[in-house]
Amino acid sequence: MSEGDLYSIGIDVRREVLGREYVDGGLAESDDFMMAFQEAVTELAWGYSWSRPGLDRRSRLILTLGILAGLGRYEELGIYAQGAVRNGVSVDEIKEVLVHVTSYCGTPAGRQSFLAVHAALFNGPS
Repeated sequence: MSEGDLYSIGIDVRREVLGREYVDGGLAESDDFMMAFQEAVTELAWGYSWSRPGLDRRSRLILTLGILAGLGRYEELGIYAQGAVRNGVSVDEIKEVLVHVTSYCGTPAGRQSFLAVHAALFNGPS
């Protein structure tokens, strides 16, 4: 598969998961320097990883929420929580992911994760 194919597939999946407005806004704000990142993440993460047949989208979203929470990537966590809900993951399932993160990554990570997701789902733009 060529880089062009990976980008084309990836941009579609990325928009479906994160929302067209969010993705297109990020692309529009990117200059030549930042477009290198946009192209890389679209091809590698979205065109390759997110498009593989081994896991369904819900499973990938649930896994990604746990990874982002455990790594302390709270801004991204909020964005992906919105995408998870958009793609059929329930708020209760997200809450269970965060409880699990709290158990394995500690209460500071858990607390910040709960705060980020709460802000994204209940206080922020959807």
